[in-house]
Amino acid sequence: MKKTEQIREMSLSEMQTQLQDLEEELTNLRFQKVTSQLDNPLRIRVVRRDIARLKTILHEHEKGIRNVS
Repeated sequence: MKKTEQIREMSLSEMQTQLQDLEEELTNLRFQKVTSQLDNPLRIRVVRRDIARLKTILHEHEKGIRNVS
């Protein structure tokens, strides 16, 4: 995933699409973990942090803290 500055440069629709993709990936990773097919368990942590990063930036936009293009 990109750094925070790169995420802020994305449009609002791009961020929402990226968030949906990451949430879907997290669901798939959790299923793989349960079925013992997960190759890289640290990927779950990375995806969760990326989701949190995107949600934080979207929340900043909703509250008017920072403007998103």
